[in-house]
This record gives sequence, structure tokens and C-alpha cells, in this order.
Amino acid sequence: MSVTQHHTDEMVPTPGEILTTVTALLDQVIGEEYELDVDITMETSFADDVELESIEFVKLSELLQQRYGDRVDFVGWFSGLDVEQIISLTVGELVAFIYGEVGSA
Repeated sequence: MSVTQHHTDEMVPTPGEILTTVTALLDQVIGEEYELDVDITMETSFADDVELESIEFVKLSELLQQRYGDRVDFVGWFSGLDVEQIISLTVGELVAFIYGEVGSA
């Protein structure tokens, strides 16, 4: 497992590791009985590809909050998005946000 070291000497996950975490948590949120028919990549759209409903996105954000703690303000970030940004949100944008937060912590 490769990680990047930052000024705090705390190990920072790479974008690939964050993608792996997001993918695992998406599987958990959606449930095994609704297994995804799409490979999750940075280009995967939450609305079009995964068809994630709002309540499922809330659950995903709760799980990500548990995983990354106070270092990542999902509510603040998400509330700053407009409707078009939410509709077109990709896994890569979420990964980039998380990486930006944990990388600067």
C-alpha cells in the first residue's frame, strides 16, 4: 500500500486508495442485492452511472465521515454545490475533494 507523507508526518491516502474506499462504501450503501453493473472509476457519475438516490448519498457521506473524521467537511462541501453540480457529480470529484482535505490536514 503506497501513501504520501505530509508535513504532519501522518500518512495521507493516495487518490487511488481513496477511490478504493469510496467504491467499497458505495457497495455497502447500495447493498449486495443491488450489485453495481458498472466499474467505479474517477469518471463514474453518481446520478447517471450509479443512480444513487439522495438518501443513499447521505448514507455514503456518513460512512465517509466515519472513515475520515473531522478532517473532511462533507456537509459544507456538498451544501456549496448547485443543483447542476450535484446532478453531474462524479466519483473523481468526490475523491479529489477528500484528497484535498486529508492532504492539507
